Order: sequence, then C-alpha cells, then structure tokens
Amino acid sequence: MIKQKAKITVTEQRLIEFFGNLGGLTAFAVRFFKTAFFPPYELAEIKKHMDELGVKTLPIVSVTGIIIGLVLTLQSQPVLVRFGAEGFLPFMVSISVVRELGPVITALIFAGRVSSGIGAELGSMRVTEQIDAMEVSAIDPFKYLVVTRVIACSIILPLLTMYVIFLAIVGCYVAIVLVKDMTLQLYIGQIIDAIKFGDFIPGVGKTIFFGFIVGIVGAYKGYTADKGTEGVGKASTTSVVVASLLILIMDMVLVKVSLWLWPV
Repeated sequence: MIKQKAKITVTEQRLIEFFGNLGGLTAFAVRFFKTAFFPPYELAEIKKHMDELGVKTLPIVSVTGIIIGLVLTLQSQPVLVRFGAEGFLPFMVSISVVRELGPVITALIFAGRVSSGIGAELGSMRVTEQIDAMEVSAIDPFKYLVVTRVIACSIILPLLTMYVIFLAIVGCYVAIVLVKDMTLQLYIGQIIDAIKFGDFIPGVGKTIFFGFIVGIVGAYKGYTADKGTEGVGKASTTSVVVASLLILIMDMVLVKVSLWLWPV
C-alpha cells in the first residue's frame, strides 16, 4: 500500500522559508568576510556607491533630523513642566537623540531607501543574466557588486547619523525658542554639559553594524533573486522588511552591551 506524503501546512512552509533565508543570509555574510579582505580592492566602486547611497539620501534624512528634534522637544516639554524639570529639556533631548533615536531612525530611513534599491538593482541584474555574464568574463561579481555596496553602506551610515544628530539638536533649539525664552549661548552650554564623548561611541558606533545589515540584506535578496520581474519586486520589498527587523534586533543587543561598557 503506497503511503501518501503528509501535506505541509502554511505555518510549516513559512518556518521552512524563514530558516532557509536565515541560513542563506548567514552563509552570504560569511562569504562577504572571506572575500572583502583580499585584493583586488574596488575603491573606485566603493566611492561611487558612497556617493549614490549617501549624498542622494541627504534630503530625506535632513527632514528627518529636524523633525526628530522638534517633535521630541514639543512632546517632552509639557511632561517636564508637570514635574518641575523644564530646565533639563536640552539634556534629555540631546542624550536621547545621540544614544538612541538618531542612530535607529536614521538606520530605518536608510534601510527603506537603500536596501530596497540594492535588492532591486542586483535582482534585475540576476534575472537578466548580467551576473552570469560577469562570471563568464572572469570577473568576480560578488566582490564587484556585493562587497563594494556593503562596505559603502557601513561607512556612509555613521556619517549620515552624525549629520542627523546635529540637525536634531538644531531642531530642539528651534522648538525650545517656540515654547520658552532661551539664548543660543545658554543652550549650547547645556548641550556641551549634557553630551560626553562616551555618548557618541555607542550611538554612532552601532550604526556601522546597521549599515552592514542594510547592505548585506539588500545584496543577498537581490543576488539570489529569481522568477523574473516578480522575483525583483519580492527582493526589493522583503529586503526592507528583513533589514528593518534585524536593525531593531541588533539595536536591542547593542543597547545592553553599550550600557554595560559606557553607562549613562
């Protein structure tokens, strides 16, 4: 008597896909580290991707930085007034922006724009067999297409984060001027007293990991895309979701580590 195969439920299928993607992404990241530190070094490509991924992201992160400072200040000011601690408003906003809000929100904005773009670009090259043509031409497509983009993301995101932090602090001052009278000199003095060099290390340092996540996820989804244009669209959308989720998980881990190494 022939035994019928048990049908796989939707939940089981999704679990299989999840762990398959997790294993594939891990192997992809290991391959990156095995390839990135050996010549040839595509410095020109890295510089080009830093320009494409970084400079073209400046408008959206500029607006984001100003809004972070404005909204956080306007929301926190009534609460601090209730407890008689309005004078601590610059301290609270600056520390929050430097250590957590600035890095995480910038990384999520960066992932939404860059990870999807990398996934769509490499996915299009995969389904149109351009990557296969590079392999036939004795060019390492992994180093030329993947390694350069991941390194560019890891370098440019910390720079964008520092830029967003500066704009958020400016936005905080604008909001304070709207709700109370404070001179610029007094505000700058309070910011200098509040922010220490040890606050920048965990805040900006973890964006190196965030940039790596954005680059490696987008490159993996695009590099392994299939099924024609449908696969390109799927690579673009799933790369944003996966990158954003991994950024939040990584942030949870790095916050615990940073508080242990650099307590507030």
